Amino acid sequence: MKLFPRIASDLAVLLIAAFGISTATAQDPSIDNLLSKLPPPEKLIKSPVERALQQQDPALRDPLVVEIATALRSRNLPRAVDLSRKLTARYPRSAAALCLQGAFSIGLHQYAEASAAFRKAIAIQPKFALTYFELGLLEIVQHHFAAAMPLLQKSVQLQPKAGIGWLLLSACAEKIGHNQEAIDYAKRATVASPASADGWIQLARAEKTLHHTAETLAALKRAAELSPDSGPLLAAVGYSYINLKRIPDAIPPLQRAARFRPKDFLVQSQLGFCLMTVGQVDAGISYLRKGASLNSNYGPVWLHLGLAYQKQGHHADAVKAFERATQIMPGTRLPWQYLAQEYAALGRAADAQRATARAQQLPEPKKAKI
Repeated sequence: MKLFPRIASDLAVLLIAAFGISTATAQDPSIDNLLSKLPPPEKLIKSPVERALQQQDPALRDPLVVEIATALRSRNLPRAVDLSRKLTARYPRSAAALCLQGAFSIGLHQYAEASAAFRKAIAIQPKFALTYFELGLLEIVQHHFAAAMPLLQKSVQLQPKAGIGWLLLSACAEKIGHNQEAIDYAKRATVASPASADGWIQLARAEKTLHHTAETLAALKRAAELSPDSGPLLAAVGYSYINLKRIPDAIPPLQRAARFRPKDFLVQSQLGFCLMTVGQVDAGISYLRKGASLNSNYGPVWLHLGLAYQKQGHHADAVKAFERATQIMPGTRLPWQYLAQEYAALGRAADAQRATARAQQLPEPKKAKI
C-alpha cells in the first residue's frame, strides 16, 4: 500500500486528537503552577504510536486501517475501536493491531479491554517495547503511577533510546514523591531525545520539586531554545529569573512572551513590574495597565502600578492603584503601607493614619514570590 506511511502518520496524529489532549495556558503567578500547566507527558504518545504503525506488519496494510484513519479524522472514536476489533479478528497474531485496539480503548475509558489487548500482544511478541509503554500509559491514565513504573522500565530496557519512556518514568516518579529518581529519569530523557523540548520541561519540573532553582532555570532555558515560539515557556523562564531576583534577565524572555501572548494578564503584568523595577517606568506602566485591564482582580498588578506612579510622583494615581490593591488584598500589609505614604503626600493625614493603623494590624510580608 503506497499510501501506508501517510496513513500511519495521520493515524498517530488523529489518535492524539481522539484522546482530547490539549495544552493549558498559564493563569497563575506561581512558577510551580505554570510548570504544571505546560504540555503533559501523556501527549507524547504520538512517537511510539507512529513507530508501531510504521512496522512491516501485514495487518497495518489492510484496508481497514484506512477506515480507522477516516473514523479518527472525524473524531468517531467508537467506530475506530469497532474497526480495530475487526482488524485484530482478522489478524489475531498481530501485536501492532492489538496495540492499536488497546490504545483506542484507553480513549474510550474501556480499560479492561485495553489491558487484555496489550497482554495478548505481549504473549505474541514479548519484546515489543510499545506494548509495555502503552500498558504503563494505561496505568497512568488511571493514576496508578507506582504500577506504571515497572512497565515503563521494561519499555526503556527494550528501547533505551526512546526518550518518551524515560520522560514518563520521570513523571511517575515525581507523582509518587521519588523526586531524585524523577530527576535522574528526566536526564535520561534529555540524553535520549536532546532536541525534544518536552524532556527538558519534565527535567525542569523534577528539579523544581527539590528546589533546585538554578537547574530548573537551565532546563527551562533549553526547552525555550528548542521551542522559541512558545509563550508559556518564555514566560516560565522570565518568572524563574524574577524568583532569582535577576530582574534585568527576566525582561527579554517576557518581552517575547508578551508578543506571543498579548492577552495573558500575568505576562503583561510581570513584564511591567520588571520594566518599572529597572527604571523604565513609563514602559512599565503601559504593560501594568494592560495587565490590569485583562484581569482587574489580580492584586499584585495594582500594587506594582501604584509603585510605578509613586516613582513618577503621581500621587493621586498612586492612591487609586493602592486603594484597588487593598480592596483585592485586604489582608496584605504592603498595599496599606504604601497607601498611607501616598495619603500623606496628598495631605490626607486622617486617611494616612487609618491606613497605617490597618497595616500595623497585619503580619510582616513574607519573602516575595512572583
